[in-house]
Amino acid sequence: MADTSPRRTLSVGKAILAGTLIVGTLDALDAILVFGLRGGVTPARIFRGIAGGVLGSAAGSGGTPAALLGVVLHYTVALGIVTTYVIASRVLPALNRRPLLFGPLYGIAAYLVMNFVVIPLSAIGTFPRFNAFGTTNGVLIHILGVGLPAALVAARIRPRS
Repeated sequence: MADTSPRRTLSVGKAILAGTLIVGTLDALDAILVFGLRGGVTPARIFRGIAGGVLGSAAGSGGTPAALLGVVLHYTVALGIVTTYVIASRVLPALNRRPLLFGPLYGIAAYLVMNFVVIPLSAIGTFPRFNAFGTTNGVLIHILGVGLPAALVAARIRPRS
């Protein structure tokens, strides 16, 4: 018998869209609040930094177009992260049965991949600098604002008929 509880109400596409918007927005707000309040970094500078993954150092002087590219790239990465979890959860149903366990673990994995693979292979080309505050914040936002929401929206996908 199929689960028809109200909790499972999303199509795969809607789950991916909702997850992308939630993950991208939570991660962006974290960066804006943490680095803006702590270091006086503007949102435009944060997003130009993200655009640096494609544009390299030219992103720093790229103005509004570079910042907008950074926003698009940020949400594209969120799309990839959420889509990957959704696909994995369709293959490994245990991911949907225990989203409070597997979501945070996935968030840690996403943090490691971003910092040790994606950023070094991008036009930025170096490993990020790690410090206690930045690393703790990065891991926590990836646990609570990336992995967990990705897992929770995936767990709401309608079961296959």
